Amino acid sequence: MNRYPVWKYVLIFAVLLAGLIYTLPNFFGESPAVQISPLRSNVKADLALLARAESALQAANLMPELLSLEGNSVKARYANTDLQLKAKDLLHAQLGEDYVVALNLVPRSPQWLASLHALPMYLGLDLRGGVHFLLQVDMKAALDKALEAASGDMRSTLREQNVAYSGVSREENWLLIKFRDAAARDQGEAEIKQRFADYSLANKEVAGEFIVQAQLTEVAKRRIQESAVQQNLLTLRNRVNELGVAEPVIQQQGVDRIVVQLPGVQDTARAKDILGRTATLEIRLVDDEHQVSVGGAAPFGTEAFKDREGQTLLVKKQVLLTGERINDAQPGFDNRDNEPAVHLNLDGVGARKFKEATRENVGKRMAIILFEKGKGEIVTAPVIREEIGGGRVQISGRMTTEEAQDTSLLLRAGALAAPMEIVEERTVGPSLGADNIDRGFNSTKIGFMLIAVFMVAYYLMFGTISVFALAANLLLLVALLSMLQATLTLPGMAGIALTLGMAIDSNVLINERIREELRNGVSPQAAIHAGYDNAFATIVDSNITNLIAGIALFLFGSGPIKGFAVVLCLGILTSMFSSVLVSRALVNLIYGRKARLNTVAIG
Repeated sequence: MNRYPVWKYVLIFAVLLAGLIYTLPNFFGESPAVQISPLRSNVKADLALLARAESALQAANLMPELLSLEGNSVKARYANTDLQLKAKDLLHAQLGEDYVVALNLVPRSPQWLASLHALPMYLGLDLRGGVHFLLQVDMKAALDKALEAASGDMRSTLREQNVAYSGVSREENWLLIKFRDAAARDQGEAEIKQRFADYSLANKEVAGEFIVQAQLTEVAKRRIQESAVQQNLLTLRNRVNELGVAEPVIQQQGVDRIVVQLPGVQDTARAKDILGRTATLEIRLVDDEHQVSVGGAAPFGTEAFKDREGQTLLVKKQVLLTGERINDAQPGFDNRDNEPAVHLNLDGVGARKFKEATRENVGKRMAIILFEKGKGEIVTAPVIREEIGGGRVQISGRMTTEEAQDTSLLLRAGALAAPMEIVEERTVGPSLGADNIDRGFNSTKIGFMLIAVFMVAYYLMFGTISVFALAANLLLLVALLSMLQATLTLPGMAGIALTLGMAIDSNVLINERIREELRNGVSPQAAIHAGYDNAFATIVDSNITNLIAGIALFLFGSGPIKGFAVVLCLGILTSMFSSVLVSRALVNLIYGRKARLNTVAIG
């Protein structure tokens, strides 16, 4: 009556053994490491790079505990942070500018566990330490940028179609295209309507000028703003990849905000510098015809920027080219002066636009402006000597090697569609993260011990069996989180503690049903069988309602709430397995084989 077939015992044992194997990596902790990743797309991490790193470290007597090739990076694991920092500086100097050498943390688990793909859970920012940013996207700047780009494209379109126009200007959210006669206006309006479907057009006449007014439609505005956030998300992910950060959290929050969390980052100053700098590149013409007085306003249609020598230059507002057209950016040196420089490769459209701009403005100065945190600085302003084709551009001008490297990283990672501002910043130190882990672990341990004492005291042998089932539940939950490579946060640890309390409810229900059957005069074997069978339906019903609540939290929650919901849902599934199958298997092993069973220790 209370016996399992052999295959059920084998299945339960196999599940628990797998749970033990995939839980083990979480007990070995992490070691400080140096991660070497290729900087350029055409450079790969291979055995040759591994040999170069090993040779350099061996020569400097900085051999790591483990040096391995993992994916597209080489990782060197050390016993302490002092050796880690020395190795990072050495490798950065030895390997040159083709590789990113970043600080990281790697698991300390044995190789045989890694070969089984048994990896520890990722720890969130609040447990592992790291840096948290909340960035706000400037939506108005995204729309302004779209209008400026459209004004230049409209000029090019009208010129290509040989439509005579007298000027394109901007007035608040309107673009004004001016014509000398009605026929030219009608022809220009037809071309603009055909090629610029995102704009609504209107006509008016002012002082003998025939004007077409173009304004972005509301649908187009929303699309541009959504696109700006998505492009900024992609750009930030690329920058984080350049930093060599494992398991970052980069996600949209609300309409115009982006959350960036970098768990385990030790070099937080560099992370803040790279992510906080909102670098975009613009190429404009210098206005040498006008002068700006000290403290005075710039003439209409121009803006004033300072170059790296502190001199103020006037540049035209019309943007010839933006960083969106950059395919690649690499640090290097100026061919003429051998000074640090950034070499750019433009895409097809960018190369064509740059060729046209240089052809039409030979003899004029061209300003290359780098915008960071909303402020523009002229990197260089050379005179255009001749038409420049081929899509290869070089920018230089009193920059250091490190500045050239950082600037190329930012530009290579992609242009931001709109400037962003850091509105919130938090740094969690490794010691605080370790303290949070200790507190969470201790709360779970104390809760488990108190439950164990109560269950053993109240239900005796059946209470002891329930405690073993609860331990199996905890083992399987941690194993599942590790297998899924979930990110554990403080709310997740709270979910584990809550799961323990909820899981024991099923065993309490089973034990009380067995007690009830015994009071009704049923034999112990029949009482055990009836107790498990009668309690099963109630256990399923109660867990399904909890599972529905957990799924709702996951679907409609965000950030830490999602983490809590994942742990809760997985805990419900493991508790049903452990409280019913594992505990029943133990009861069957202890009591099921006794032909004559007069009493059971259930309190």
